[in-house]
Order: sequence, then C-alpha cells, then structure tokens
Amino acid sequence: MKSISSKKLKGNILIPGDKSISHRLVILSSIAIGNSKIKGLLKSDDVMRTVEAMKSFGASINLSNSSNCFINGIGLGGLAEPKTALDFGNSGTSARLIMGLSSSHPITTLFTGDTSLSMRPMQRVLKPLINFGSSFSLREDEFLPAILKGSVSPIPFIFDLNEPSAQIKSAVLLGALNTPGTTIVRDKFNTRDHTERLLELYGANISIKRKKSLKEISIKGIKDLNAIDVNVPGDPSSALFPIVAALICADSDIIVKNVLINPTRDGAFEVLKEMGAKINYLNHRIMAAEDVYDIRVKSSNLSGIDVPKKISPTMIDDYPILAVAASMAKGKTCFRGIGELRFKESDRFNGILNLLKKNGVKVESNKDTITIHGKKELKRGGIEISTNLDHRMAMSALVMGLISIKEVKIDNAKTIKTSFPNFYNLMIKIGAKLFKK
Repeated sequence: MKSISSKKLKGNILIPGDKSISHRLVILSSIAIGNSKIKGLLKSDDVMRTVEAMKSFGASINLSNSSNCFINGIGLGGLAEPKTALDFGNSGTSARLIMGLSSSHPITTLFTGDTSLSMRPMQRVLKPLINFGSSFSLREDEFLPAILKGSVSPIPFIFDLNEPSAQIKSAVLLGALNTPGTTIVRDKFNTRDHTERLLELYGANISIKRKKSLKEISIKGIKDLNAIDVNVPGDPSSALFPIVAALICADSDIIVKNVLINPTRDGAFEVLKEMGAKINYLNHRIMAAEDVYDIRVKSSNLSGIDVPKKISPTMIDDYPILAVAASMAKGKTCFRGIGELRFKESDRFNGILNLLKKNGVKVESNKDTITIHGKKELKRGGIEISTNLDHRMAMSALVMGLISIKEVKIDNAKTIKTSFPNFYNLMIKIGAKLFKK
C-alpha cells in the first residue's frame, strides 16, 4: 500500500470499536452468567484471537454478519483446559490478559504467537501471577511460547505496579476474580482503567480508593459476574490517524464519530490541542461506562511543545502518529520518557526515528527521548517503510505519505487488520490519496 500528497480531507466517518474494550468485553462476557450482547465489537485480527481463546475455554460465542456479538458465558471458575495451544498471533493484549484470567484456574495453558509477539517480553506479566499460586515456564530469553499452570487454590495478595502497564495491572485483576479473599493492586502511573470500569459494569465486587497520586484497586473474588448488553465506543487510538491527517493536510474539515475519550487515554488529544490543533468535542454520551464524543477536526497550524514523561501512560500507543504531526509543527517537539516504546508490537522508538529520518525530518534521540524539528512543508517521500508487523507504524507511515512530495510505501498492509480493518476505506472516504498497489 502507498500514499501521496493530499489536500482537502472532508466528510464524516464512524470510527470502529475500541480494541482494548473489545478484548475485555469478550473475556468478561465469557465468564459471566447468562447471555451478553455486544454491539459494535471490533472484528480485528487481534480481537478474533481473544474470541477463539475464550471459545477454547468453553464459552459460546456467535458473531453476526453485522457488528453484533452474542456470548453465553460459562461462569466464574468454569474455564475448561484447552485441548491445544492457544495461538495469539500478534495480539499481546489477548495473551497477557488471558494469562491473568487463567492463572487462578486449575488448568494448564500453552501460549504461542507469531514472530512479532514471540519477540515481546512476557516474564514481567507472568511473574506477578505466581503470587496466586500459579507457575510458568518460558524460553530462556523470556519470550513465547509459554506454559502457564494455574493455581488449584489461588491466594490473594497485594501488588504494587512498578511499571506503567495496564496489561500487567489487568492481568492481576482478572486473576483476582476467581481468588477467595481480597486482592489489591496499587497503581501510581494512572494507567488506562477500562478493566476497572467494566468490572463494575459486570457487577464484580470491586472498590477503588485514591490516595494522592496512588490508585488502590481492591477485588473480593468468587462473585459471579452478570451478563450485559453493551455498545462498544470507538477506538481513540484508531481515530487519531484520520484526525492527524486532517490537521496536517491543507483545507481539511472532518467529523470523526463515536470516539471514546477516557482520561487515562486522552493524552494525545490534549497534546494536539496544546500544539494548536482545532479539535472540538460534540454530542456527548455514555457507552460501556465511558465518555464518548463526535470530534470535529480542521487543518491547523501546529507548534512544537515539550511532552513530559508523566503523560506517556495516557498515550503510549499514539507516539508514532503524534511524531508525524510534530514533523509539520513549527519548532521543536520533545517526547520524553518513552523507552517503553521499545517493547510494543515492534521497536517503535527506532521505528519513529527511521520513518522521520527517511522523510528528511531532522530528529534527535537519547535513551528515552526523541526530539523532532518540525517544519510546515511537504516531506521528501520516495521511500518504503518496513512495518516490522506493526499496525500503528504502518498507518503512521501512510499518513506521512499524505504530506510527502513523492509516495510513501509500506512493505506490509495486512498488519493494519490487527486494529483497524477498514482503515483504507475510511481514509479514501475523506479524500486521502491511498493506493493498494
């Protein structure tokens, strides 16, 4: 797939369902009592890995031709031992959340994944789970495949989150559901809170206390979850691709509908506003215990800013596309404290540097900081970017092509299906010059 210089992006688009929430809805509905109906489930490759895994545990899941998903839950503690290895493809979220869920069940599960997932560290997720009484084995390099033997008699514990990872936090919370007594997670990083919100929606025995900058989450286990009917809000990280495209392509004016705006994930929107982006929230409503808006975006003159480390947990997935925006801003933009990017679907830290440098953008870096010297001018283009099986790097490169003199190509467009299956069609709808060949 390739892209080339575009102007006047116009129109209204409906953003697909949020990936993080879709994963969690499938998992929680599968262990709830009764029948749940999920409308607007993201049917991406990643989410389908979660669907197949929960089927392997015994849940009944039916996907209609529309965006509806019907799940008959097996009840808390009802996980059957999978007969074969669970293949999570490229989905780190699926693998890590389900590690947590299965750690407090008396079953043995084999976790595998594709080449990209098999190069992402898993010990940092599995190690806290041994506190429940589970055990695991990994390759010597701490990567998949992994064998997890769940606890026969899970034990509650207190866990201090030592790194800004919502996946680690959520893994512990999911394991706590089938654990007698009270498990406590202390989060000082303000990581995304979809798991906590949804657990309340399903009727889990959960309480949340805030002590200054520390959030303490307590779960009393062995309480049945209730089936629900729910609509999935749109994914804000996916929404950022057409939003940034509209901000940097001249004379653009678009409305992106159905976008989740959550205070643990809205950092990128706040950064863009501080840079001078013309972004307006419209039509507020509540979906899946989340605030949802339609967002109007107009092309804008952006200015570079300093983005501190403390905001990174609220936008950790969004730095690649923000880097594209920063390349069109007047002056320097500095992203601080982003070493975590090295452990995403690919090494996004070096991926950002590669994308910008190849397009003629001046960029500097040290251990965990990237500084981008932006200019409001068309970029060089005439390049092909290796995506390294990373959907966000692929889409960021294509948006970069919309402000490039010569075309920008990516080596693998299939990876985009991981999170945003209709990316191409939606971008074409608003006038972006994307080409499949």
